Amino acid sequence: MKSRKLLKQGAEAKLYLHDFYGRPCIIKERFQKQYRHHTLDSMLTNQRIKSEVRANLRCRMAGILTPTIFMVNFQDNSIYMEEIQDAITAKQYITDRSTQGDSSSLLRLAEVIGQTLSKMHASNIIHGDLTTSNMLLQGNPSNLKLFLIDFGLSSFEASAEDKGVDLYVLERAFLSSHPNSQELFNTILNSYQSATKNVKSCKEIIAKLEEVRMRGRKRTMIG
Repeated sequence: MKSRKLLKQGAEAKLYLHDFYGRPCIIKERFQKQYRHHTLDSMLTNQRIKSEVRANLRCRMAGILTPTIFMVNFQDNSIYMEEIQDAITAKQYITDRSTQGDSSSLLRLAEVIGQTLSKMHASNIIHGDLTTSNMLLQGNPSNLKLFLIDFGLSSFEASAEDKGVDLYVLERAFLSSHPNSQELFNTILNSYQSATKNVKSCKEIIAKLEEVRMRGRKRTMIG
């Protein structure tokens, strides 16, 4: 196999480009936190890796596109996964299409995002770090394939509160990365609600989102 090439380093892990027996691969390697006791750090890292892989697989079972997991190596705390080729982040896509004034493509993307998140929450999967950087897109605007990535903060919860918070995290990240795009985010929410089969559950989630928004506004006013 070819040697790995550092692609990116975040707060929790390093990402490497690699070749896994002839298949383009991304290695996500979690590094030790020096401020934590070694035993505790090892236990938490192990749990995070298992949770990330489990969320990835459960999404695939729910019909959501995610990178294929090739291998998990607990010796060096790494996950070997498929590199999604010829893809760009939703963040880049939105920036490009906004510059071009292509509102129809943006609305179509918003609908796809809403439908995808509805499927995810219907399976009681909480992503925990929803941003347009954690969504990869393949294909043309009329036939977009959306891949969810980076489940490092994921969990499995059935409560409306957790799902509402998940949507709030996306909203804050969305509006921060894409100013003046509230209408686009509203399309995501409308698509989410239209795709959610359990109407009562959906109303509870949206109500919780409103509560979290209010708490956020109060903190901002106090600050």
